[in-house]
Amino acid sequence: MELNITNASYLTLGAGVVGVIYANMLTNKIKSNSEGTDRMVEIAGFIREGARAFISAEYGVLYYFVAIVAILLGFMVNPGTAVAFLLGAACSMFAGKMGMETATASNARTANAAREKGLTSALDIAFSGGAVMGLWVCGLGLIGYSLLMIVLPQLTFIQTAVGEGKDLQDYVLHCLSGFGLGASSIALFARVGGGIFTKAADVGADLVGKVEAGIPEDDPRNPAVIADNVGDNVGDVAGMGADLFESYVGSMVAACAIGYAMLGVQGVILPLVIVAIGIISSIVGMQFVKTNDENKIHSALTFGVIVASVLCIGGMLWACKSLIIVDMNVQFFKDGYTGLGIFFAVLSGLVAGFLIGQITEHYTGADKPPVAAIAKSALTGPATVIIEGMAIGMRSTVLPMIMICLAIFVAFHFAGMYGIAMAAIGMLSTVAITVAIDAYGPIADNAGGIAEMAELPKGVRVITDKLDAVGNTTAAIGKGFAIGSAALTALALFSAFTKETGLMNTGINLTSPHVVIGLFLGGILPYLFSAMTMQAVGRAAMAMIDEVRRQFREDKGIMAGTSKPDYRNCVAISTNAAIAEMIVPGVIAIVVPLLVGKFMGAQALGGLLAGSLVSGVCLAIMMANAGGAWDNAKKYIEAGELKDGNGTVHGKGSEPHKAAVVGDTVGDPFKDTSGPSINIFIKLVSIVSLVCAPMF
Repeated sequence: MELNITNASYLTLGAGVVGVIYANMLTNKIKSNSEGTDRMVEIAGFIREGARAFISAEYGVLYYFVAIVAILLGFMVNPGTAVAFLLGAACSMFAGKMGMETATASNARTANAAREKGLTSALDIAFSGGAVMGLWVCGLGLIGYSLLMIVLPQLTFIQTAVGEGKDLQDYVLHCLSGFGLGASSIALFARVGGGIFTKAADVGADLVGKVEAGIPEDDPRNPAVIADNVGDNVGDVAGMGADLFESYVGSMVAACAIGYAMLGVQGVILPLVIVAIGIISSIVGMQFVKTNDENKIHSALTFGVIVASVLCIGGMLWACKSLIIVDMNVQFFKDGYTGLGIFFAVLSGLVAGFLIGQITEHYTGADKPPVAAIAKSALTGPATVIIEGMAIGMRSTVLPMIMICLAIFVAFHFAGMYGIAMAAIGMLSTVAITVAIDAYGPIADNAGGIAEMAELPKGVRVITDKLDAVGNTTAAIGKGFAIGSAALTALALFSAFTKETGLMNTGINLTSPHVVIGLFLGGILPYLFSAMTMQAVGRAAMAMIDEVRRQFREDKGIMAGTSKPDYRNCVAISTNAAIAEMIVPGVIAIVVPLLVGKFMGAQALGGLLAGSLVSGVCLAIMMANAGGAWDNAKKYIEAGELKDGNGTVHGKGSEPHKAAVVGDTVGDPFKDTSGPSINIFIKLVSIVSLVCAPMF
């Protein structure tokens, strides 16, 4: 099969357009369903209004940031990189907004489908809402990247900048790192801002509502309950979408840059074709997510992923055979790679991503031994809950890191540094359905909240709780997958950085004081970043707690049910806190690598990237899994599964349950703010270093 880079880009562009078209079809299908009763419509309207207000406020700040950085890139790097940065930021912002809009349109419709039609219809709407997010993430990533591949070489100012005798394609590929920078910048702000918003509301709602006032979760008397539901959309839908969007884009940037340097044109064509195969495979896999058995919801979601993965593996094998060399066992190029070897490299990433998800499920699943152990520790109070959760979180880092190491070993063995970049492509090839399964969770959670606030029959809440329980596990799996993909993507970007700076040939001298300093600085950055984001959640939560207490104190009719709380004020508190607190952590990720590279050189910056990668991945896994396990331990007790030595059941409202709520509250910023934000942080540090590599 004969393909050049332009034709491959058109193929990728077409696959992206197919993804966006299918996303619009799903959106229309979702909106054809009723939102339910007048009360359900009212509550859904509050959530939608709050989510739109937050996105508008957040993007209002980011517009200035994007404009300033684009101007600086234009003058300090080159105009092509600035153009790519603008498009990357725009695609990331638009994907997040479209996913959030669909999620807020799906929540009440999911609850109403559970009320009128039952489990199958409710699952279909919730999953379709998540699928829209996944398809926008992949679709816009492919459209934006492929358009730049097609258009940039045609621009006069690009051709002039390259000049005669220089490699136009290599120059364009470096400009495309700006697309990754735009995606990463927006992703970090979206994750941090959305995480602060949702956890401030969640902590305020839990500590004052459930612990102090003794009212159920999602009780309409709780002033923070709408803000909590808004947070599910801006943090766990838009934030997660932006997270995986930038991993997806970053993997393409790194694979194409390294591929061109090591394999020439074929090294660029192959990743473009594989990501196109991946989105089509994901769309097919989505058709298999169906069940009418409440005990098989998770199995249905997993089966969809397996179908997509199997199809993608077949497509990858075809691509490696057809696009690299016909006889896959024949060595080619100076390093002796084979088409079969590159296939094994890509496959190692896909398999590692799946296994990391399964390991994460083991440590965070509501029916798994680690969660049961945390629940049992609640019998002796909050302190033992926190100790057990921290220990399980730390232990949970071991197997995922081993999987990442094995993927790196296999990928490098078969295809060198290009193999590592292609392993990241493999892991993210089916990201459309991965995001769909993750984003499905917050929609189901919102549906349960609406069912509670609208006082629907208990049978409705039973269905939405079943969907939500699975959603908690899929969300944890999604976070594990995001962190695993972040590790491979950051390593691939690191490799691209070493190519640009010449360190791939000279190596990084670990005995150099500058490199050691860089390693230590990189090692502490994720801890500093985590501390800042956790304290930001704490400050925002304190403001939320004060507001909820004030409303309960000043309006006795709220608890009596004779007056409505002021939901909008709580949404405003979370919004203002998130916008104010997200700036500094994001700026650190951009400024620190620039300063280290400028004043200490490329060797020290290489050390910084290595240090932040190792400590950041471990810390992110620990925090995400500890938080997920704490959350499900609380739900384990609420389901009546906890018994003491005498056989006494300790359920909702018991002292062990209150201890578990405290653990869940501690885990909230772990799993939904700091943990998932760290993996974006390490990728942003890497992509900033790559974009600015010519300066060092």
